[in-house]
Amino acid sequence: MAEIPDLEARRVAEQARIRMLLNSKRTEERAGIKGGIDTVAWVEVGLCIGCDQCTIVCDDDAIELYDTPLESRIMSVEVNKKARILREPCTGCKLCVLACPTDAIVMIDR
Repeated sequence: MAEIPDLEARRVAEQARIRMLLNSKRTEERAGIKGGIDTVAWVEVGLCIGCDQCTIVCDDDAIELYDTPLESRIMSVEVNKKARILREPCTGCKLCVLACPTDAIVMIDR
């Protein structure tokens, strides 16, 4: 029968292994995102939750939040925020794509 210290050591080793695999996967995904001068960010409005994370990381002030009614049959919310990309100041740096928790921002050709 396994002792408590043995189980804790195995748990720590497994956590480290999983963390390494997840970080490797994230690195591969980030490397696959196109970016640069020839690209611009685009918000898929249906996925945007208005969390403001993209505007926090954007160094170019190329993202603004705007008010829109919430599309819900069960809730009545007058103000719902969504993100909008301003094409001209956007430099295609990909920071907003990496910061978006719902993957609502993608990079497209300019």
